[in-house]
Amino acid sequence: MIPPLIIVPGTIWPLLPPGIHEATIQEVFASFATNPHRLILFNGLKKGLDHLFSLGCPKAYLDGSYVTGKPKPNDYEVVWDVSYVDPGRIDPVFIDFTMGTTFQKAKYSGEYFPSISTERSSGKTFIEFFQIDKMSGKEKGILRIVNYLKGGGTI
Repeated sequence: MIPPLIIVPGTIWPLLPPGIHEATIQEVFASFATNPHRLILFNGLKKGLDHLFSLGCPKAYLDGSYVTGKPKPNDYEVVWDVSYVDPGRIDPVFIDFTMGTTFQKAKYSGEYFPSISTERSSGKTFIEFFQIDKMSGKEKGILRIVNYLKGGGTI
């Protein structure tokens, strides 16, 4: 269940409360695909997750301005669990960072990071890195979405 967003001193937009919160893709849609721009981002997210989950990815973590109160978020970020994913079958944009995340954004409207990678400047895993607000330095929450293709819970 996605908890209500909270006001955190030093931030512009309301954020998820600290922690990793379980969410279904239906809950993400209902909570965050609330205007035409957000729907475009959701459709890119769903397309990317459909691909990863079809290859056996067990779960993914969702972050970014998309999961805040920002009316027109720039994009979203996903950390995807590399367990059970065959790198030979994956869309190359998920593992080729020669142009940063440019190709990911063009194809899926967001950024995707393998769970085994770390954020360069902090040295933290992306799951850890995304739980700290960039502006305030305070803790914030992210969402965990389990593979909905395994259980059939898709939109």
